[in-house]
Amino acid sequence: MDAKDPVAVLLEEMIGAQRARLLEIARRIDGSVTGDDVLQPHDHPRLASSPEFQFEDGVLSGYLAVRAALRAQR
Repeated sequence: MDAKDPVAVLLEEMIGAQRARLLEIARRIDGSVTGDDVLQPHDHPRLASSPEFQFEDGVLSGYLAVRAALRAQR
C-alpha cells in the first residue's frame, strides 16, 4: 500500500484510533493493563471475559485483516 493512498492513510488512522479505544476499554476494566497486555487478552481473565472488550478487539482484527488483504494485492 502506498503511504500517499488516501484509503491507506484512512485505514491506518482507523487502526490507530481502534487500538487507542481498545486500550482505553481495557484500562477501564483493569487499571493495571498495559499496551502489550492488550495483545494477549487471554492472559487477563477480566479482559477475556468482557463482551465489550472482545467486540472492540474483533473490530480491530477486521481492520487489520483489510490492511493485510490490501497489502497482499501489491
